[in-house]
Amino acid sequence: MEIIYIDSLFFINLLTDYLLCLCTGRICGVKLKRLRYFLAALLGALYSVAVFLPSMGFLASPVMKLAAGLSMALIAFAGEKNPFRCAFVFLAVSAAFGGALWALGLSDSIHGGYRRISTKLLLSSFTLCYSLGILIFRCKARNMARRRVEVKLGFMGKDAEFMALLDTGNSLSDPLSGAPVMVVSPHALKNILGENTGCFEELSPVELIEYSQQIPELKGKLRLIPYSALGVTGTLPVFRPESLTIDGKEDKELLAAISKSASGDGFEALI
Repeated sequence: MEIIYIDSLFFINLLTDYLLCLCTGRICGVKLKRLRYFLAALLGALYSVAVFLPSMGFLASPVMKLAAGLSMALIAFAGEKNPFRCAFVFLAVSAAFGGALWALGLSDSIHGGYRRISTKLLLSSFTLCYSLGILIFRCKARNMARRRVEVKLGFMGKDAEFMALLDTGNSLSDPLSGAPVMVVSPHALKNILGENTGCFEELSPVELIEYSQQIPELKGKLRLIPYSALGVTGTLPVFRPESLTIDGKEDKELLAAISKSASGDGFEALI
């Protein structure tokens, strides 16, 4: 007779799913959002318990398992620049973790068809899964990971947090003040721009300046600066942040320019 302890099942899955979300976030190089990861893990833990409830056995089907996994990925990573990539990595990491758990558990004792999962086995499986994930997904981006920094930018009374890449080749500066300029993607500023984010992704720099004059909060706060990159010249809308910290250190000189081409794998701005 198989005996399932609901409380142990719930808390083991809560911890495991949270670690899987955390592992995925680190592999993808996104800013870690621990509350969202906890909510996703909570859904996973509730699902694991529901599978064993009377008349709920249909939840154990492959389709329902996939739906639960995608739902967790949606909760954890829906706000990222590349949510589908994060979802794929989450599913891959989950599959790797399941395989590691099965492999390491072969030597464990089996009681009545139910394999007991010890804390040691759980942590060993996660360590193996995390190590393999880092090796597979981040070996090519190892140097880039050392150059990513966490940015918190305040503007129009709102805050945005995102990852930026320290680009030694970025020499963009304001011709009027000589201040260095960081280039940020509109998506990174979505908490500040709100419903106007789409316009900043679609309109040209000149059109953006004209459009900003119709928004009371932005009126007079954007201007154009010239730039040159790989023989291509143009202009970018730039503004002065009300507050700016880079890896927790305040920066009062750096300006912010907006460009939809400023994002890449694991970052949404260039400094």
